[in-house]
Amino acid sequence: MTRVAGTAEEALGDVPDGATVMIGGFGPAGQPVELVEALLASGAGDLVVVSNNAGNGDDALARLVRDGRVRRIVCSFPRQVDSWHFDAAFRAGRIELELVPQGNLAERIRAAGAGIGAFFTPTGYGTPLAEGKETRVLDGVPMVLETPIRADVALVKAHRADTVGNLVYRRTARNFGPVMATAAGRTVAQVRDVVPAGALDPEAVVTPGIYVEAVVALDSTTAVAGATA
Repeated sequence: MTRVAGTAEEALGDVPDGATVMIGGFGPAGQPVELVEALLASGAGDLVVVSNNAGNGDDALARLVRDGRVRRIVCSFPRQVDSWHFDAAFRAGRIELELVPQGNLAERIRAAGAGIGAFFTPTGYGTPLAEGKETRVLDGVPMVLETPIRADVALVKAHRADTVGNLVYRRTARNFGPVMATAAGRTVAQVRDVVPAGALDPEAVVTPGIYVEAVVALDSTTAVAGATA
């Protein structure tokens, strides 16, 4: 059963040094900010982070990089105008980077959740991103073999959860959350509020509760009866 936690720290639980952590979001949109803050406060280090980008400004993900807590990052957009902490760490040789085209990143994560061993894609063929990888021509199209990306923990943000962990998302904040939730050993979700089981429209549920270990309601504006641990 999914735990309904009272704080982000309680929801996060123990993250050991060396863990691979997926962090949802497209920049700030859909990023589980409070869960990343809890990860920062936990003291875990030597982390491998899988995210769309490498942090913005001085947000929690950027501070994880700044403080030397991330050994390696797998992402699509490591360097933006405000990615100064990653830029400094990378230039100093303090962090490893695996650059993955955004579509490939999403599909590699999805493949892990779906149990797919590997897949061929034309994206990246003939570039340095394909070096050392198997290539093949399929239906006349040169392609490169990509492997799944799995994680020990996935941190995602959803709009609402119920007490058994079913998640619904809000617009573009949905982005990487659903695929990351399926590709990790355990998934922790922060939401606006938690409602009793059965209160969500089943047709609106994107992530089934079977994938979610813990949820925490943050910035809730309403108290929902029955939404307790």
